[in-house]
Amino acid sequence: MGRDAKRKTVCFLTAGAAAVLLAAVLSILYGSTGIPPGKILDAVLRPDLTDRQHLVIRELRIPRTAGCILVGAAFSAAGAMMQGVTRNPLADSGLLGINAGASFALALCLAFLPGLGFSGIVFFSFLGAAGAMFTVYGLMSLNRRGLDPVRLVLAGSAVSIFLSSLSQAVAILCKIGYNLTFWTAGGVAGIRGKQLIFAGPVILLGLTAAAALSGRVALLSLGEEAARGLGLSVERSRTVCLFVVLLLAGGSVALAGPVAFVGLMVPHVVRYFTGADYRSVIPCSMVAGAFFMLAADILSRMINAPGEVPIGLVFAVVGVPFFIWTARKEERTFE
Repeated sequence: MGRDAKRKTVCFLTAGAAAVLLAAVLSILYGSTGIPPGKILDAVLRPDLTDRQHLVIRELRIPRTAGCILVGAAFSAAGAMMQGVTRNPLADSGLLGINAGASFALALCLAFLPGLGFSGIVFFSFLGAAGAMFTVYGLMSLNRRGLDPVRLVLAGSAVSIFLSSLSQAVAILCKIGYNLTFWTAGGVAGIRGKQLIFAGPVILLGLTAAAALSGRVALLSLGEEAARGLGLSVERSRTVCLFVVLLLAGGSVALAGPVAFVGLMVPHVVRYFTGADYRSVIPCSMVAGAFFMLAADILSRMINAPGEVPIGLVFAVVGVPFFIWTARKEERTFE
């Protein structure tokens, strides 16, 4: 990484961290219940658990804000890694069947374990995401060519379609369509401290590993021959990177649902400012993803106050035109 690239990366990370801090403060300040700033400060520094407003801050808004930061950073880092590993600019974690696997596990929980708490749902959703990814990985292992990027996309798409169909069948037969649809739309309103205790360490481990593997992803993005020529073990590196994507996306989907377009959009925005080197793209995507998730969550609370709009809908409104623009741009690149 050159000196100019390092300077851009440091500037982006500094500005992004400041933006995340500001957005986090606004996220804690704003809610359906108006609470004075002084009261919020007391709830943080001198909590009184008999005060209802203090409980709102500590049990609802702070975990929700922390969840937004973790989920946004994880989805974005996972998307950046997928784009680098598969050399596909339209890739995100959904290509591995992670989203569909978590949705199928949730459908089973809603249908057959209706009394299960949110922490249990988070746990089983993560198991579903892991099961889907290992199914894709198993299909890839049947062929001697290993983790070929094109076949990885095809296998992931097939598994995703199959599991999504099963989820819809369970929803229709067991009449849980509304609850399943609300979760798959994506949202962070249900995040509490207990869920963060379970999913937070998994996501933090994934973020740390993603930053450490950014150099390998940069080599993989050059192509197999170039990566091997530079001494990289391609198959092993891909496997490790995909496992980290599971930690990131699996934990995030379990917490907030399959929020679409975050992993697709954010790395492209980051590349516009920092360049295409994944040693910069991945850590900068973490910061930018956290900011965009916080901003989208605040906007979702403002659109239909005091009600809320699913955060996935906010991203979809922006993400669909962005996806079309990106697809057309790449099409012109290959012509």
